[in-house]
Amino acid sequence: MSFVAIVAVSLLVCIAHWVYSWWRSQRINGKLPPGSMGFPFIGETIQFFTPYTTRDIPPFIKKRMDRYGSLFRTSIVGYQIIVSTDPEANKFIFEQEGKSFISWYMDSFGNIVGKDNFLFMYGDLHKYIRNLTLSLLGVQSLREKFLSEMEDLTSKQLELWSSQQSVDLKEALSTMIFNFTSKKLFGSGEKNIGKLKESYVAFLDGLISFPLYIPGTAYWKCIQGRKEAMKLIQKLLDERRRNPNSQKKDFVDVIVEELSKKGTVLTETTALNVLFLLPFAFFESTSSVMVLAIEYLLENPEALEELTKEHESIISSRKRNEFGITWQEFRSMTFTHKVINETTRLANIVPGIFRKALKDVKLKEYTIPAGWIVMVCPTTVHLNPIKYNDPCTFDPWRWKPEELHTGSENFMVFGGGSRLCAGADFVKLQMAVFLHHLVTKYRWNLIKGHFVKKPGLVFPNGFYVQFLKRNL
Repeated sequence: MSFVAIVAVSLLVCIAHWVYSWWRSQRINGKLPPGSMGFPFIGETIQFFTPYTTRDIPPFIKKRMDRYGSLFRTSIVGYQIIVSTDPEANKFIFEQEGKSFISWYMDSFGNIVGKDNFLFMYGDLHKYIRNLTLSLLGVQSLREKFLSEMEDLTSKQLELWSSQQSVDLKEALSTMIFNFTSKKLFGSGEKNIGKLKESYVAFLDGLISFPLYIPGTAYWKCIQGRKEAMKLIQKLLDERRRNPNSQKKDFVDVIVEELSKKGTVLTETTALNVLFLLPFAFFESTSSVMVLAIEYLLENPEALEELTKEHESIISSRKRNEFGITWQEFRSMTFTHKVINETTRLANIVPGIFRKALKDVKLKEYTIPAGWIVMVCPTTVHLNPIKYNDPCTFDPWRWKPEELHTGSENFMVFGGGSRLCAGADFVKLQMAVFLHHLVTKYRWNLIKGHFVKKPGLVFPNGFYVQFLKRNL
């Protein structure tokens, strides 16, 4: 068969698939939300992945909200998707976790992070893995095992950065957090951690990209990065299982103990995928938000002044022989938590939260057919002008004290429902420690750098900052 014939047959198959999907979309017991399914097979995928540089609602979403309203349908990478930009609808979707909806991710994402992972689990198994993760990330562990080490490392890194002409802050923060958390996870030496970091760099470049598995593409590089990282993690786990550590110094020790229990529900495949995903959950999103905090504070001198006063007050309230942030001090940082909330609200690291309908679901005047995907769009909630006045402006004062430590239908940066991110407290603690040492000891200038969303947040040319010691 000639090349032209192969292309023609492939095109006919794609068109037939699209026609069948369109036909199915018309044969439901109810009314679908308005929208367009786009071109055959590719749907509106290209428009969805088109990069943009504003803080505002993604152009892909905003354009369709204006045309169709708060609920609309589309097709992305071959999937029929209903996009929800409505806070009440989002709340209902999260509340129906395990009843009418289950967590869902695109096959391409599953290929990257591993389908036998807690992201794809629900019910008792998801709860079990989440509780296991909280043994590392829970408040007690953060207070007793993380805080002092985290502060010591942050202080040393800022000291180092201030001796340089400029530093790529995104890369520097990513490395700092990755090294710290990797030791907590794997207890590994510098050599292994360095190799693991290299694998994750390749992995991250294609995490949110068009799923084209051809050598040289971002998606292909991402898969290769995963393979290399998994080899290293498998080796670490095998070595620890041969020589277990009864003192449980790191998370691998916890995993090994769980795997050795009689009748455990934890499989080695699941354990490996959990160990693979956690470093990404730790360092990538946290470092991106911290970089944006630097930029936003430069934009708002009043907020920087208020933040500095709060941390200087904490230091002045200590007794002469007291050093280091205490857990009580961390919890008392009211304005700091406002800055963290406001930064994460504007950052919108997660472009969409996906759920799959287990049955036909009535949502307002529409029907979500069984098997269809719903994408909750956090950006539209966080930039809703009805809830947030002048929503694209950095304004920490907008937050009320009772809103600082909880999620809601109007604030879902850490997810929602039973799937609230287990690492939320880690992110807040890391940011608070960083801001404490930054504003009390240093000032900084932005040299160059900007972000791009495609739709995930990236800094294509780095984010270079100059740190200067304050004259105290």
